[in-house]
Amino acid sequence: MEIIKGIIDRFEEDIAVVEVDGVTQDFKKSIFPKNAEPGDFVEIKGEQVMILKDETEKRRKEIEKLMDELWED
Repeated sequence: MEIIKGIIDRFEEDIAVVEVDGVTQDFKKSIFPKNAEPGDFVEIKGEQVMILKDETEKRRKEIEKLMDELWED
């Protein structure tokens, strides 16, 4: 079974929009954990979705660092 890794872009009603390799794909929102939120890295395997907490945290720290560098004098 194919494993898909991506980033949750947004939720729309009963759809989860996930960015996979720069392209958005729609998945059933019902297969996502209740605590999933936009920006989370996820691994999708069939009807199972796992939040990749380490990857999500790493990405958030990278974004914070970039924002800090952008706003430095």
